[in-house]
Amino acid sequence: MGEVFHFSLKSVDIKPKEVAESRGINEGGTVQQFIDSECLRLCDPYVPKDTGALIQSGIINTKIGSGKLCYRTPYARRWYYMPADFQDAPMRGNYWFERMKAQGGKEKILRGIKRITGGNG
Repeated sequence: MGEVFHFSLKSVDIKPKEVAESRGINEGGTVQQFIDSECLRLCDPYVPKDTGALIQSGIINTKIGSGKLCYRTPYARRWYYMPADFQDAPMRGNYWFERMKAQGGKEKILRGIKRITGGNG
């Protein structure tokens, strides 16, 4: 077996805000910007599409880094919550954010966060 090494610290000066900022996990920081951008990108194949206006509204109305995706069209709420049949587009439909997360999106985002923050794994 290896040798055991013992040490003790008398004091440590840790500034949580600076540590968070250096890792990009502050409010509106690099990590939140990544999450917002990835959510829009990964949701794209799940969002109902006719003219593409609903998808574009998410891109235009979402403030990257805010932590909120905003799809702003007169029919966005209806298409998100009300079931509908989108012919020839089996992935597109309601609850696109939840379905994206459930079908591997959450894991992709978490891997990206780990990469950005310098996490192991």
